Amino acid sequence: MATLTQITVAHGDGIGPEIMAATLHILKEAGARIAIEEIEIGEKVYLRGNSAGIEPTSWESLRRTKVFLKAPITTPQGGGFKSLNVTTRKMLGLYANVRPCVAYHPYVDTLHPGMDVVIVRENEEDLYAGIEYRPTANVTQSIKLISRPGCERIVRYAFEYARRNSRKKVTCFTKDNIMKISDGLFHKVFDEIAAGYPDIEKEHWIVDIGAAKMADTPEAFDVIVMPNLYGDILSDVAAQIAGSVGLAGSANIGAKYAMFEAIHGSAPRRAGQNLANPSGLLLGSVMMLVHIGQTDVAERVHNAWLRTMEDGIHTYDIYADGISKEKVGTKEFAQAVAARVGQMPEKLKPASYSAAPKQTPTGAAPGAGSAERKQLVGTDLFLDWNAGSAADLGPAVEKLAGDGLGLTMIDNRGVKVYPGGFADTLTSEFWRCRFLAASATQTQVIRLLERAAAAGFDVVKTENLYTYDGKPGYSAGQGE
Repeated sequence: MATLTQITVAHGDGIGPEIMAATLHILKEAGARIAIEEIEIGEKVYLRGNSAGIEPTSWESLRRTKVFLKAPITTPQGGGFKSLNVTTRKMLGLYANVRPCVAYHPYVDTLHPGMDVVIVRENEEDLYAGIEYRPTANVTQSIKLISRPGCERIVRYAFEYARRNSRKKVTCFTKDNIMKISDGLFHKVFDEIAAGYPDIEKEHWIVDIGAAKMADTPEAFDVIVMPNLYGDILSDVAAQIAGSVGLAGSANIGAKYAMFEAIHGSAPRRAGQNLANPSGLLLGSVMMLVHIGQTDVAERVHNAWLRTMEDGIHTYDIYADGISKEKVGTKEFAQAVAARVGQMPEKLKPASYSAAPKQTPTGAAPGAGSAERKQLVGTDLFLDWNAGSAADLGPAVEKLAGDGLGLTMIDNRGVKVYPGGFADTLTSEFWRCRFLAASATQTQVIRLLERAAAAGFDVVKTENLYTYDGKPGYSAGQGE
């Protein structure tokens, strides 16, 4: 008797229970060798007073099975409720979000019949670290965190995915012409790791023109790897221009755990009507089957689905006169796919899979790449001050200089305003005052803060400034 792989299943909210039932029916008929543990997540759990939307016993199941097949959930309106997806990704270390975006022309309408792009998105860092502040009444701040270990493991995952799936090229999207340090690190690590894969073409695009190119000519790309925010936005764009967000599945991969889902939401307005298309969740489950080593079942399920699409048996969202032959509901679509298990598509490219590696690449250990000589050279004082213009503030802040630290610049909203700024520059009450020395100590910085406090300044934030092998580890202000 075949060994069964334990998986955790959540039926979710809205259309979730319907599309999960359809998906599990197809998996059963295709011979998936799985044993299911069910957990409850989402709206009902939130409304019982759990702000995360998941109970402690459910975490126990996930830690035990390490594989999570998840239907979409509904997050209640109002504050205080945390994103379950973000929580799960961070708690389980699901650093790689993988979203294949494929055109199924002519069965699904698209302007790009040849599109076959895989988005590999870093899943834990960037602005999604969720570190935000309100330092003054009128200014908010979100910290963008990019780490070398985080970059290394996501970029290496993208190249390993490309090699395993016979992909020819990996493209990196960043905005390192502006964010030279954070996005610059992502680009630098991409170039370093790409050198170890001479069999795979590599390229880099600035994200804005790269996104425009992807929307216009997606055939120019194969695998695209990106930091978190860009990947989140552009994976939805890519799925939509391929034909429909509703057809896209998603894998969230970590070193120990993995979660598989559709990329669409719970669509509560369509719930209970036997209308929803289960394809996104089904294709997510295909990725799950590959992950747990059941590539034979993955191919049977995927090819049966492709054959169903070819045969024109479609749910309402993709039904088109002249292309579709029969409009069916959720259950009937699942039955049609199950009936075609063992059949192959005749026009669409058949699915073929190689097993995922037993252990996903994890990148270097924390601290790798940090052998440079680190030197403290100053600090930025951020002030909440609203008693005049930069011309008024500058001389007062200059009086704080001493003990080896001198004022070199004041900026506001990233633009240098003192000395030599423009009177027309829009300013807020949040000022960055940069003090530098050839070298500095923490004691000098503390004494600077003491002088600022004695002068009556409201210092709401400090950021120490370091060089690494003599190169600044901080950005210049615009105009500095």
